[in-house]
Amino acid sequence: MNAPQPKPWIMAIAPYVPGRSTSEGGAPVIKLSSNENPLGTSPQAVDAFAKHSADLARYPDAGAALLREAIAAHHDLDPARVIYGTGSDEVLHLIAGAYAGPGDEIIQVRYGFAVYEIATRRVGATLVIADDRDYATDVDAILAAVTERTRVVFVANPNNPTGTFTRKEEIARLHAGLPAHVMLVLDQAYAEYLAPEDDDGGLDLARTAPNVIVTRTFSKIHGLAAERIGWGYGSEDAISAMHRIRAPFCCTTAGQEAAIAALGAADFIAASREHNRKWRAWFGAEMGKLGNAGLRVVPSEANFLLVLFEGAVTAETAYKALLSRGYIVRWLPGQGLANGLRMTIGTEAETRGLAEALREIVAG
Repeated sequence: MNAPQPKPWIMAIAPYVPGRSTSEGGAPVIKLSSNENPLGTSPQAVDAFAKHSADLARYPDAGAALLREAIAAHHDLDPARVIYGTGSDEVLHLIAGAYAGPGDEIIQVRYGFAVYEIATRRVGATLVIADDRDYATDVDAILAAVTERTRVVFVANPNNPTGTFTRKEEIARLHAGLPAHVMLVLDQAYAEYLAPEDDDGGLDLARTAPNVIVTRTFSKIHGLAAERIGWGYGSEDAISAMHRIRAPFCCTTAGQEAAIAALGAADFIAASREHNRKWRAWFGAEMGKLGNAGLRVVPSEANFLLVLFEGAVTAETAYKALLSRGYIVRWLPGQGLANGLRMTIGTEAETRGLAEALREIVAG
């Protein structure tokens, strides 16, 4: 008897592979592969989480009312138009599920976040890759890829895994050039690492445009990666459609309370941003000194750098050599970046140690 068969578009998905956390032999390592906050979590969020550790027997608020209100108050938004999920990953899946299916197309940039392809194929839609401009988002290439079948455009800003940033005027030009039936999704997982004057205007567009959704996460600068809380903002109609397929009770009680507290931890957020700015610049400068050995740094506005290996030492060789020295970074051949390593900005000691290890590897 024939067994049940999954849909062919499901079997075409290459499963998401997270950044590894251990060495080959399980020895202690310095993990710089998942873009986590090296300063940890704010004391306010830790305290809020701990206060609700006894609530395990009760379901969380399925409407996340207090969390939505806190997000809305923090960003001057309408709480009724805030959606939430298990990380911003779930919100991205909800968008694809609500707006695309077999016969439809979803556009992403060449070096886009891996979840976009999974979300696209999961609903049976066709993924369309827009060419990059030296590892950065090319607005003209995206607009040229739009057809009557296009339903969604995914743009991460700053982009993951390249760290590149698309300025406000270019985002506005992209939105203006899209047909009204195409949903523009601005994935702002790393937006809090930007200087305030570098806002890309995404939330302003989402306040007024029916075909713009912005997504964000508490996993990065807020240091709540373990709790997996993401959110999005869009029109009333868009959020209503997404709620129809959202998993109920997706955010834990303690996680919701920790996220609310994290929004108010202004000093921690500022310290995290400043630490990242300082050590990203320092690490980029150190890698720039290795340019004669074929290393090139892609300009980044996120909490990581993509370092390209264009000389005698390959990215794969460097990845394995770093692993043997106790440093885990992200090698992404599955995303077309076999020549690059994405490296999270860690603590001062971790960042200095990583730079020294790379100098040794290149010299050797």
